[in-house]
Amino acid sequence: MGLGCNNFGWRIDADATAKVVDAALEAGINFFDTADVYGNGQSEEYLGRALGPRRAQVIIATKFGMKMGEGLEGGRPEYVRQAADASLKRLGTDRIDLYQYHKPDPTVPIADTAGAMKELQRAGKVREIGCSNFSAEQLREAPDFASVQNEYNLLHREPEADVIPECERLGMAFLPYFPLASGLLTGKYRKGQPLPKGTRGGDAWGPKVFTDENLDKVEKLIAYAESKGHTLLELAFSWLASKRVVASVIAGATSPEQVRANAQAVKWDLRYSDLAAIDAITKG
Repeated sequence: MGLGCNNFGWRIDADATAKVVDAALEAGINFFDTADVYGNGQSEEYLGRALGPRRAQVIIATKFGMKMGEGLEGGRPEYVRQAADASLKRLGTDRIDLYQYHKPDPTVPIADTAGAMKELQRAGKVREIGCSNFSAEQLREAPDFASVQNEYNLLHREPEADVIPECERLGMAFLPYFPLASGLLTGKYRKGQPLPKGTRGGDAWGPKVFTDENLDKVEKLIAYAESKGHTLLELAFSWLASKRVVASVIAGATSPEQVRANAQAVKWDLRYSDLAAIDAITKG
């Protein structure tokens, strides 16, 4: 399990962030994924502050490319260098372990952006480079990337068509985001029940994933997991972890309890018969 830090500076403040980070380290989590745009920079600041002298014990991944202000976005080489220095300062570190291009910039050739990222790598500011929200065709334009971070979960399996095969061909790691389909795979949303207010299901993400079809699948997945003595949360995380190309399952958290639950939920060793049964439910 990795810890997604998108809640830092948005849903939780610096003190709550420190408690989540402490719980993650205690649970054995050492991969922290953030981005400059999360909390408009505060996620990086809060993470760096919470880690303090423990920074050497962890792998920090961050991203650039989303709009941070007027003219502060995209993949222009000069901006790549500027964004990296800003992230380093906010994180309070001298290196970024995994620096990720958050989304392709259609106005800049991917090779130009990747070249600037390689320069950062040669300078020692970045250890590895990766990308996010890339298609298989775009991955082929930047084979130096170590990883790609795209949406992937039991209810969103599009990456299996081309991105995951391309990762296997290139020897690239896949980092799934939204592993719980905006909360739908936590098991707290059930068919025929109203969406709880103040949760992801009740906000802008809700209408996109909380469809009758998906809720039907959730009911079947819950029944299958419980028949094996497990929860839907364990099924969702362990299924992703079973994939060869998945290096870490990134899940956000707003409390220590949530971190501890997530860390434990990835330990179901799925068999081929389990995977076949899950495919029958989710793919038909």
